[in-house]
Amino acid sequence: MTSQAEQNQIARNLHDNLVAYWHDVDFNWGVNAGAHYTVDAVFEGGSVYYDGRSEIQEFYSWRAERGARVNVHLVGNFHCQFDSEKLAKVAWICTLYAHDGEAPQPSAAPISITRVEDVYVLMDNGQWLCKHRKWNGLFKGGVATTSLSAEELAKRKAKNNERVDKCASRQMNEQTDERADK
Repeated sequence: MTSQAEQNQIARNLHDNLVAYWHDVDFNWGVNAGAHYTVDAVFEGGSVYYDGRSEIQEFYSWRAERGARVNVHLVGNFHCQFDSEKLAKVAWICTLYAHDGEAPQPSAAPISITRVEDVYVLMDNGQWLCKHRKWNGLFKGGVATTSLSAEELAKRKAKNNERVDKCASRQMNEQTDERADK
């Protein structure tokens, strides 16, 4: 097992990465959110369940397409425990202020305060990634949080698959044309 000093440094890095993740979500529409998760990660809570990095990233893409939204995810009460040298369990509190529309929004109470439980794994490249994130609501405000329904997610995935198929077909046609020209 790693030393206490090494565990403390890893915990600080996990905290810093978590804050950077939410900064990306709050101020960059979560464009880089998927990179925070393992390929097979699970993101769950309340009525949402996203299975895999691609579904998690799809949620953030959908969220950006909805239009203007001001949100701030505050990370607090961060606690990290190590089950092994390659597995860390982190619990923290997310205080969420959010409202649809452009900034500035009227000041209001948080729309939710949630205990979040994360499982991080150390990858072969030395990077710690989130394998599982579970949201456990503690307090709920008057504004709904955003969530991509399973039905809408399935529609978006089918649409993305159509785009990929069209792109692959176009590339194959271009390659065939190039060979015919030679």
